[in-house]
Amino acid sequence: MADKKIKVTLVKSPIGAKPKHRKTAEAMGLTKLHKTVELPDNQAVRGQIAQIGYLLKVEE
Repeated sequence: MADKKIKVTLVKSPIGAKPKHRKTAEAMGLTKLHKTVELPDNQAVRGQIAQIGYLLKVEE
């Protein structure tokens, strides 16, 4: 599992989302719609994805 990455794209606007979910998206580096970031595949990131999965598209 060395250097495994996950591609995460913001596909739904967090405007109507809960404030905590908005902050989570921002913390992941997803500041604009359709922005894609590569994040390490670890438990912390998996937890963030589980929390705001309805806003994201995830590629392994």
